[in-house]
Amino acid sequence: MEISNLPFGTTDWSSIAQTEHSGDRGKAFWRTQQFGPIRVRMVTYTPGYLADHWCKKGHILLCLEGELVTELEDGRVFTLKPGMSYQVADNAEAHRSSTDQGATLFVVD
Repeated sequence: MEISNLPFGTTDWSSIAQTEHSGDRGKAFWRTQQFGPIRVRMVTYTPGYLADHWCKKGHILLCLEGELVTELEDGRVFTLKPGMSYQVADNAEAHRSSTDQGATLFVVD
Protein backbone atom coordinates (compact mmCIF):
# COMPACT_ATOMS: atom_id res chain seq x y z
CA MET A 1 0.00 0.00 0.00
CA GLU A 2 1.28 3.42 -0.88
CA ILE A 3 -0.08 6.36 1.06
CA SER A 4 0.27 9.62 -0.86
CA ASN A 5 -1.29 13.09 -0.81
CA LEU A 6 -2.31 12.72 2.80
CA PRO A 7 -1.25 15.60 5.04
CA PHE A 8 -0.82 15.07 8.77
CA GLY A 9 -4.10 15.10 10.63
CA THR A 10 -5.81 13.82 13.73
CA THR A 11 -9.22 12.19 14.17
CA ASP A 12 -11.48 12.56 17.19
CA TRP A 13 -13.52 9.40 16.61
CA SER A 14 -16.19 10.51 19.09
CA SER A 15 -17.01 13.45 16.78
CA ILE A 16 -17.61 11.25 13.71
CA ALA A 17 -21.28 10.38 13.13
CA GLN A 18 -21.93 6.67 13.31
CA THR A 19 -23.90 4.57 10.84
CA GLU A 20 -25.82 1.44 11.81
CA HIS A 21 -25.45 -1.88 9.97
CA SER A 22 -27.57 -4.90 10.86
CA GLY A 23 -26.10 -8.39 10.88
CA ASP A 24 -27.92 -11.71 10.87
CA ARG A 25 -27.95 -11.03 14.60
CA GLY A 26 -27.08 -7.81 16.37
CA LYS A 27 -25.77 -4.57 14.95
CA ALA A 28 -22.52 -2.94 13.91
CA PHE A 29 -21.93 0.78 14.39
CA TRP A 30 -19.33 2.35 12.09
CA ARG A 31 -17.53 5.67 12.40
CA THR A 32 -15.84 6.10 9.03
CA GLN A 33 -13.19 8.38 7.56
CA GLN A 34 -12.13 8.22 3.92
CA PHE A 35 -8.58 9.26 3.00
CA GLY A 36 -8.38 8.97 -0.78
CA PRO A 37 -8.66 5.24 -1.52
CA ILE A 38 -8.13 4.28 2.14
CA ARG A 39 -11.17 3.74 4.36
CA VAL A 40 -10.52 3.88 8.11
CA ARG A 41 -13.22 2.85 10.58
CA MET A 42 -13.91 2.51 14.26
CA VAL A 43 -16.44 -0.34 14.45
CA THR A 44 -18.45 -1.44 17.48
CA TYR A 45 -20.37 -4.73 17.41
CA THR A 46 -23.20 -5.31 19.86
CA PRO A 47 -23.19 -8.48 21.98
CA GLY A 48 -24.49 -11.42 19.95
CA TYR A 49 -23.49 -9.91 16.57
CA LEU A 50 -23.13 -12.23 13.56
CA ALA A 51 -22.27 -10.81 10.12
CA ASP A 52 -24.89 -11.23 7.41
CA HIS A 53 -22.38 -12.10 4.66
CA TRP A 54 -19.03 -13.66 3.84
CA CYS A 55 -16.68 -10.72 3.28
CA LYS A 56 -14.05 -10.79 0.51
CA LYS A 57 -12.70 -7.28 1.17
CA GLY A 58 -9.14 -6.98 2.43
CA HIS A 59 -8.64 -5.46 5.88
CA ILE A 60 -6.13 -4.74 8.57
CA LEU A 61 -8.08 -5.00 11.79
CA LEU A 62 -7.09 -4.34 15.43
CA CYS A 63 -9.28 -5.46 18.33
CA LEU A 64 -9.46 -2.69 20.94
CA GLU A 65 -12.14 -4.04 23.31
CA GLY A 66 -14.14 -7.22 23.77
CA GLU A 67 -13.60 -10.37 21.77
CA LEU A 68 -14.05 -10.98 18.03
CA VAL A 69 -14.46 -14.39 16.43
CA THR A 70 -13.55 -14.53 12.74
CA GLU A 71 -14.55 -17.60 10.76
CA LEU A 72 -13.01 -18.30 7.37
CA GLU A 73 -15.14 -19.90 4.68
CA ASP A 74 -12.85 -22.96 4.78
CA GLY A 75 -13.88 -23.60 8.40
CA ARG A 76 -10.92 -22.15 10.31
CA VAL A 77 -11.83 -19.97 13.29
CA PHE A 78 -9.72 -17.28 14.97
CA THR A 79 -10.46 -15.34 18.16
CA LEU A 80 -9.09 -11.84 18.66
CA LYS A 81 -8.79 -10.25 22.08
CA PRO A 82 -7.72 -6.67 22.82
CA GLY A 83 -4.32 -5.94 21.33
CA MET A 84 -4.59 -8.66 18.65
CA SER A 85 -4.99 -7.99 14.94
CA TYR A 86 -5.46 -9.75 11.64
CA GLN A 87 -4.78 -8.87 8.04
CA VAL A 88 -6.20 -10.35 4.84
CA ALA A 89 -5.96 -9.31 1.19
CA ASP A 90 -8.85 -8.50 -1.13
CA ASN A 91 -10.41 -11.72 -2.52
CA ALA A 92 -7.95 -13.89 -0.58
CA GLU A 93 -10.06 -15.72 2.00
CA ALA A 94 -13.73 -15.03 2.62
CA HIS A 95 -14.42 -14.33 6.28
CA ARG A 96 -17.22 -13.33 8.63
CA SER A 97 -17.24 -11.96 12.14
CA SER A 98 -19.23 -12.63 15.27
CA THR A 99 -19.02 -11.78 18.94
CA ASP A 100 -20.83 -13.02 22.01
CA GLN A 101 -19.82 -10.17 24.30
CA GLY A 102 -19.40 -7.30 21.85
CA ALA A 103 -16.23 -5.81 20.40
CA THR A 104 -14.67 -2.52 19.30
CA LEU A 105 -12.29 -2.61 16.35
CA PHE A 106 -10.05 -0.26 14.39
CA VAL A 107 -10.19 -1.23 10.70
CA VAL A 108 -8.19 -0.05 7.67
CA ASP A 109 -9.29 -1.15 4.21
